[in-house]
Amino acid sequence: MFDRTLNAALRRPLQRMARALMHRGVRADHLTWAGFAVGLLAVPLIATGHSAWALLPMALNRLADGLDGTLARLTAPTDRGAFLDIALDFLFYASIPLAFALADPGAHALAAAVLLFAFMGTASSFLAFAVLAAKRGLVSTAYPDKGFYFLGGLTEATETLAVFTLMCLVPAWFVPLALGFAGLCALTTATRIAAGVQVLGEQPPKPQTPPGR
Repeated sequence: MFDRTLNAALRRPLQRMARALMHRGVRADHLTWAGFAVGLLAVPLIATGHSAWALLPMALNRLADGLDGTLARLTAPTDRGAFLDIALDFLFYASIPLAFALADPGAHALAAAVLLFAFMGTASSFLAFAVLAAKRGLVSTAYPDKGFYFLGGLTEATETLAVFTLMCLVPAWFVPLALGFAGLCALTTATRIAAGVQVLGEQPPKPQTPPGR
């Protein structure tokens, strides 16, 4: 919900940092993999009861996620980069509920499972629409810089990171935060499905027949 506003505010500083990295020969794919590896360090920290320290690798992961796309647009965006970016992002997001389940299986496992189920809804509706939008040649006007049709919603990256931050700062709140956010994710899934049904239910434009045929 707030991704578009935050992206606009961070565009210039990210461009400055990305240009500096570009001059040093850093590639966008390098940042994507490095950010993912660093982000996964949050899992053992949370699982061993050091959740506050997990905020650092989580923040570095999000910084790398912003920089890799910016760097790609300064050089040459690729389908491979867009694929890696979204695939590794979803794995990172799923790793945080898993980490809290590992930290206290008895208290956290059920809430973590519910949240991961909700993430499956937001991810599948997001990706399914993106695939079919690309097939029809649809372009997102809200997120024109993305390598695929970026269908927004109530729970996007900004909201997810904010909830993860609260979980790490106050682990005792994990269960209500996880269940509450799962409910918001369910709303996002419902709105995306409704949007997909409406947009994809319309007949795509017929290809024009060349003159003389």
